[in-house]
Amino acid sequence: MSRVAYVNGVYAPLRAPLISVLDRGLQLADAIYEVWAVRDGRLFDADAHMARLQRSLEELQMRAPMGERALWLVIREVMRRNRVRDGIVYVQISRGAPSARDHVFPDPQTPPTLIVTAKSLDRAALAARAEQGVSVISVPETRWARRDIKSVNLLPNVLARQAAKEAGAFEAWFVDDQGFVTEGTSSTAWIVDDAGRLCTRGLSHALLHGVTRAALLQVAKSRDLHIEEKPFSIAEAQAAREAFISSASNPAVAVTKIDGVRIGAGKVGPVTRLLRAAYLGA
Repeated sequence: MSRVAYVNGVYAPLRAPLISVLDRGLQLADAIYEVWAVRDGRLFDADAHMARLQRSLEELQMRAPMGERALWLVIREVMRRNRVRDGIVYVQISRGAPSARDHVFPDPQTPPTLIVTAKSLDRAALAARAEQGVSVISVPETRWARRDIKSVNLLPNVLARQAAKEAGAFEAWFVDDQGFVTEGTSSTAWIVDDAGRLCTRGLSHALLHGVTRAALLQVAKSRDLHIEEKPFSIAEAQAAREAFISSASNPAVAVTKIDGVRIGAGKVGPVTRLLRAAYLGA
């Protein structure tokens, strides 16, 4: 079955040419996006992801292409047409396609561009990754100052992730000019430090306000874990009992090596396993 996308009111084959060459998402990265995980046909953290989408639009003074209720209908129809029960839904909204390329905002009447896609993921492969754990490398922070906005301006993330792949790792953690980890290229960074405290960096403009991050913090609080939202260095992470990443498609996946240094016992730790199982309802 060929995959189907929704683009500005049209359901069409994924590769159909439906975007103007003048679209500001293409020309200027003037666009935002959101990703939902789908498990057993259910959108995880659905309302929180929608709220973050609306926040990104507001931060960039971008008009929504339709109301939330209509967008939910489109999302579920794209899921249905692509027969996605385990996978992800991707929504992208740009400031539209004006008549000419220009850095300033186009006429307010320019309609936004809306793209919705969905694809299935191999649930067994995701579970195997979580059981095995992943390796991480560190890279200098090179991104813009408003990482809390989920924009499509992802070139530094692309280059960092490619560096990770070439190093035989799964993810890269950005490190700021003070020596502290901000986050991964597409994930939140966590450790369980040598005192047993669950640590992740506090929210600011420096990192994305992860929806799965927030959900895992709630799980941790319900289990009375000692939580500290604070920065940590690569050296602290390498000395930690556990480290892990979280994202919509990879909730609480253990990090077993950072820059080649084994973390803890080099396998999934008890806190990581607890948080993942509780979040997924396993």
